[in-house]
Amino acid sequence: MKDFRDTGVAMVTPFKASGEVDFPALEKLTNHLVEGGVDYLVVQGTTGESATLTQSEKQEVLDCVVDVNDGRLPIVFGHGGNNTRTLIDGFDNIDLTGVDAILSASPYYNKPTQNGIISHYRALADASPLPVILYNVPGRTSSNMLSSTTLELAEHPNIIAMKEASGNLDQVGAIIKRKPAKFLVLSGDDPLVVPHMSLGGDGVISVVANAFPKEFSAISKACFIGDYNKARKYHYLLVDFIYQLFAEGNPGGIKAALEILGVAEAHVRLPLAPISRELYQQLSDSIDKIKKANVD
Repeated sequence: MKDFRDTGVAMVTPFKASGEVDFPALEKLTNHLVEGGVDYLVVQGTTGESATLTQSEKQEVLDCVVDVNDGRLPIVFGHGGNNTRTLIDGFDNIDLTGVDAILSASPYYNKPTQNGIISHYRALADASPLPVILYNVPGRTSSNMLSSTTLELAEHPNIIAMKEASGNLDQVGAIIKRKPAKFLVLSGDDPLVVPHMSLGGDGVISVVANAFPKEFSAISKACFIGDYNKARKYHYLLVDFIYQLFAEGNPGGIKAALEILGVAEAHVRLPLAPISRELYQQLSDSIDKIKKANVD
């Protein structure tokens, strides 16, 4: 089984002005991330605008990343939704060659009980041909997974990790304190990586790392060796930029940053809209400062 500690990156899906997937830009982004020093790639998560892609587009995006990656890094594929049966049946329609794990967000909109969430994930994990990473993101699902729910699911042999994006460090600590040794707890909140890992967390699945893979992955790498002074330096280097990225929604901010960096254009699909000119300029100014900084 591949190791999903340290820094994973929730990849954007680049689009052309026409709205079609920009595959040359996706190739460039993949190499930018691999060469930038992240530890694994997450394809078709929320940041990848998976809600607006057809099934065939998702497969084409996955195939492109697998081909360009060429086995250099582990790959995680996003496969979540609020219809358990559809998700399970969907495994028959996805070519997961080159994929090492599944990331699946807790069911949204339905607002299931904790027992419903547990039953959903158990059914999904039983059916999944690959290990499953849970994803708690109540800001999008309107349903928080309690620490007791996560800990119960952590005992399942095919559930290996949790991407925790509740923003609740008490909840994170309760999971880490009682989890099985094999179960990883990953931060889903870029600004909270340092406190998350100080509690014993295992890394992060990041949005910011799309833009600055080397600088952002330096945070978790420093935390792993106990060098929190260095981790804090990188955190404060990036923290203003992080909050700007999310000021008008994700992935509008990170796509604008990638455009400024010359990696991919900033187009998003409706119902998302481009960020404001004012925020675009703020991001440009922050990127200039980060590129000129000498943290070490």
